[in-house]
Amino acid sequence: MTQRSIRFINSAIMLCALALAGNAQNARPVSWNEILKQDAAWYGDVEATRIADNVLLYQRNTGGWPKNIDMAAALTESNAAAVAKQKQKIDSNIDNGATYTQLTFLARVYEAKKLERHKESFLKGLDYLLKAQYENGGWPQYFPNAKRYYAHITFNDGAMIGVLKLVRDIAQDKAVYSFVDAARRSQARDALQKGIECILKTQVVVKGKRTVWAAQHDEVTLAPAPARTFEPVALASGESVGVVRFLMSLSKPSQQTIDAVESAIKWFEATKIAGIKWIEKVDSAKPGNAQWVVVHDKTAEPIWARFYEIGTNRGIFIGRDGIVKYNIDEIEEERRNGYRWYVDEPNQLLNKDYPSWLKKWPH
Repeated sequence: MTQRSIRFINSAIMLCALALAGNAQNARPVSWNEILKQDAAWYGDVEATRIADNVLLYQRNTGGWPKNIDMAAALTESNAAAVAKQKQKIDSNIDNGATYTQLTFLARVYEAKKLERHKESFLKGLDYLLKAQYENGGWPQYFPNAKRYYAHITFNDGAMIGVLKLVRDIAQDKAVYSFVDAARRSQARDALQKGIECILKTQVVVKGKRTVWAAQHDEVTLAPAPARTFEPVALASGESVGVVRFLMSLSKPSQQTIDAVESAIKWFEATKIAGIKWIEKVDSAKPGNAQWVVVHDKTAEPIWARFYEIGTNRGIFIGRDGIVKYNIDEIEEERRNGYRWYVDEPNQLLNKDYPSWLKKWPH
């Protein structure tokens, strides 16, 4: 980005800030984690434009964005200049909502304001995602800096599914993406189909039966793969909920897709854990020293372990030593309290999403 471009964006940010100051309707700032939760009118407001211009500054030359940055936070001129100097970095990724969140947001702002710079940024970002997709249909966590587990096909934290939702909406001519040209829309359709095929090929088969998915899969063999020390080869319940919901969102699903959903639903039914809760317990004698613990409660709704051992369906827990345990109390306090070891999302999948899907696609 040229110094002239930086000055232009900075001026736009300052003008937006002045307008915002006189507009009582926008007194409450919007945080980045709320960026896709606003009503349609908000995306045409000066605050949305200010944040969109921030997003442009953070976009890397690769076309993607880094993760874990509050891109809604106001930038001073010196801050903006410092951000612009980082454009050469190769830290673009799809982890923790990165890149596909920025693109979804930019599309909404462009639909409302029709500022060409936002369209150009969106198309560059879309090109990045299309280029990052493997020939087998999967997406790595990082691209082009795909080293170690960054190269794995990544379902963890909804990464690949987040990308596929965006690609699906573009491929299916959703109105907010009407500005995307025919050539890119065609590429999105191809990417969507390849992504679906990758999902179907990576569903883990145990003793001839389809189960669910791992958090990561090897980018070459498609086998379940590990990531960090405490993220082993395992079936991942939380991530698999997102995968199943995505498959359920498809219009005219193939028989193979229907079979994949049905198999996953059976697995969730078979692996639910009754009679316990995973709660944060506060020690009144030690304020701020909360502990996550398992408590027995016969009235509790079912929960699921985050990770299940492939072949046995036993819940597994791992500390920083990388040794698999079958009891949450056997891993160190730091990991026990610093990771989400149980999930409850499958309840809604089983009790609401799946019955609704069956009404649409009875079989």
